[in-house]
Amino acid sequence: MEEGMSLPEQIRSCFGCGKVDIRTYSPLTMAYIGDAIYDLVIRTAVVERGNRPANDLHRYTIQFVRAGTQAKMMDVLAELLTEEETDIYRWGCNARFHTKAKNASLKEYRRATGMEALIGYLYMTGRMERILELVREGIARLGMKL
Repeated sequence: MEEGMSLPEQIRSCFGCGKVDIRTYSPLTMAYIGDAIYDLVIRTAVVERGNRPANDLHRYTIQFVRAGTQAKMMDVLAELLTEEETDIYRWGCNARFHTKAKNASLKEYRRATGMEALIGYLYMTGRMERILELVREGIARLGMKL
């Protein structure tokens, strides 16, 4: 792997994936990868706080990854988003859903999906630092502690 490559670039290189224009992906595809990246960021931060039983880690993590928290996070981050990020977020919010929200209202679910689409887009374009900045700021603005 070449030094300075983003993780998605490294994965593409390692697995022989072709370069794809991510603007051709659906918002739900971006949300799919964004959900995993957000979860990884939160889980990493939780694990770095100390070795605990997996059940405790899971219970602690849930408060950050539920749709309601993600929706609130987007409310407090809205003013920090660039025009491009706001467009991607809206694109994700307006996706056609094929599933129902389990523990959230439809409005919360849409906003959480918008956040996940934004994170997925940022990840796929190699902007992990921006993801970390937004997640850290969102947690701080919500008054939550990792």
